[in-house]
Amino acid sequence: MIVTTKALFEVAYGKFAVGAYNINNMEQALGLFEGHRRAQAPFIVQISRGARKYAGPKMLQNIILAAEEMYPESIFAVHIDHGTEEVCYDAIDSGFYSSVMIDASHEPFEKNVEITRRVVEYAHKHGLSVEAELGMLGGVEEDIQVDEKHAMLTDPDEALEFVRRTGCDSLAVAIGTSHGAYKFTGNQGLHFDRIAAIQERLPGFPLVMHGSSSVPADEVARINAAGGALDPSAKGVDPDEFAKAVPLGVTKVNIDTDGRLVWTRVHREYLRDHPDVFDFRKPGNAFIDAYAKFIDHKSEKLLSKGTLETVRQALTKVASK
Repeated sequence: MIVTTKALFEVAYGKFAVGAYNINNMEQALGLFEGHRRAQAPFIVQISRGARKYAGPKMLQNIILAAEEMYPESIFAVHIDHGTEEVCYDAIDSGFYSSVMIDASHEPFEKNVEITRRVVEYAHKHGLSVEAELGMLGGVEEDIQVDEKHAMLTDPDEALEFVRRTGCDSLAVAIGTSHGAYKFTGNQGLHFDRIAAIQERLPGFPLVMHGSSSVPADEVARINAAGGALDPSAKGVDPDEFAKAVPLGVTKVNIDTDGRLVWTRVHREYLRDHPDVFDFRKPGNAFIDAYAKFIDHKSEKLLSKGTLETVRQALTKVASK
């Protein structure tokens, strides 16, 4: 069942974070839905600009609709990730999405406000909610690249002003994470003091963590053992920190890189161990199961595991009013 992102956030706030996962193909979608069936958790399917270029909006839409039919008990929202103004308008006009993210964080503050406000006004007319971003994460994701020296933590006072002036429904904040596989060095981690300061100014307002993959060392090691050449020092977000962020208003957590690592590990190992195989469906099936296990585990860390019935009951009450 596709629901609004806003409705999910209202149920989740302060209790658990909703996992948001990017998909590009059928195998990712099946693993995503199967994993959340096992976890009995709600989730958000994210479509990036890169995914739209790769598979096409219509193909992705129909993959999601087919998965929904196969998993009728699922509760999820469909979201545009890191959209430009043009992409956001196109997604809104399609009538398919639950919400869009307008990412103008690379622009000066006033320009970011201006662009975001336009998208918010258009989205709200069509019943969609809008995620915006303030502050800049370092690293690389899709065609987004920000040098670490230019990354900026979100200023709490600016966050308050930004939300008031734009009317956005959730805010992606820069709190120490970064895109891609190389997030932290040494003992660096999330800036919980910064999250708390933002929540103090925006109580009850959903905050979003981007760049939240954990980049497990064992996944990197297994990929390299199967012929990969990833940097073994790659380090991501400690998944145990998700639970600490939930009471501070973090309601949505974006996870993409880890899924790519699972895909790469499964395919490299399978083709290494089965050099006679040329049937791509076999490693594809192995990936679906491995990704489902990964999703189930992430749901536990996000505190969303086992919340599906609670979410269903809350949404039913709202619908009956």
